[in-house]
Amino acid sequence: MHFGYTDEQEQFRGIVARFLRERAPVSAVRAQMASERGHDPALWRGIAGELGLTGVHVPEHLGGQGFGLEELCIAQEEFGRALTCAPFFASTVLATTALLELADEAEQHALLPALVAGERVATLAWVEQGGDWSASACAMLATPAADGVRLNGHKHYVIDGLAADLLLVVARTSGSVGDAGLGLYAVEADAAGLARRGLETIDTTRRQAALVFTDCPARRLGAGRDFNTGFARCLDRATIALAAEMVGGAHALLDSAVDYAKLRMQFGRPIGAFQAIKHKLAEMLLEVELATAAVRYAAAAADANDAETAPLASHAKTMASDAYLRAAVEAVQIHGGIGFTWDNDTHLWFKRARSSAVLLGDAALHRERYIALTEAAA
Repeated sequence: MHFGYTDEQEQFRGIVARFLRERAPVSAVRAQMASERGHDPALWRGIAGELGLTGVHVPEHLGGQGFGLEELCIAQEEFGRALTCAPFFASTVLATTALLELADEAEQHALLPALVAGERVATLAWVEQGGDWSASACAMLATPAADGVRLNGHKHYVIDGLAADLLLVVARTSGSVGDAGLGLYAVEADAAGLARRGLETIDTTRRQAALVFTDCPARRLGAGRDFNTGFARCLDRATIALAAEMVGGAHALLDSAVDYAKLRMQFGRPIGAFQAIKHKLAEMLLEVELATAAVRYAAAAADANDAETAPLASHAKTMASDAYLRAAVEAVQIHGGIGFTWDNDTHLWFKRARSSAVLLGDAALHRERYIALTEAAA
């Protein structure tokens, strides 16, 4: 299996990084945190139209770039490094991947081109108020109606749920339990019976919403597809992509801490000259590099359809969570008294680290999943 990035992939990374430096600096992040929408439509058009990132892992016959998860993770890593406010994770990583894995060909042709072009934003809604990230915990009911399907129930922690034009919702048929009777349903954002409200979260760079469905019209997607297998593949790939975003953020914190340690003077010397600070930075570097390697290997495995993709996804998320949180804590400490203040930017990545650590399951959950999957394969 190929492992490591090619010259072309590194050039791609450079293009994305330069675009984000120029168009999405931290000042723009702060502006979007305070905005009603939560992201800049002009930046989103640039991400979709100028860079084509919204279709990076979509096959060419569906209007995409025809690359794989590795390229998607490169983009995600740079978004995490820049802390970009955009519905990329919701629309491109979650919703688009769900359509690729679960929708039939006609549905893909109908729905994906608008998402790839950035003309519409979609999101995936499957988690409910209990916070269980597995689809089997779904309680929302899909009831047959004369003109299709009606949905009744609640969804929570929906990424960019207020900004989305299209909602892909996981629901179950009446009387089913566990993995049985689950399906993916498309709901328009202006559908009757749908109520949306924003959630207050620690990380205002990534908006979340709660959705309430009351006899809401929907249409079933991928009726002939194996939902459980496809959805598991979707979540594994989304988990790897999220881990890539997290290591990007961890790299940004490490770079910030190193730069500050060179600048801040104490007792006539830069604080980076003191052994205690050197040790902190060295340990941060080690954890971040190990997490980066885990993410890149998992992405390569997913592109190769390796049988170990699922445990590798959990391993990557565990490593990335630990490294990002460690980098966030140490960066705040190295910045000293200004590290936790609003005027200093370090706290923005600290909050994203906390938020991302629990998104799609925390490190403890993924450790247990890794062990269970590894034992089952033995």
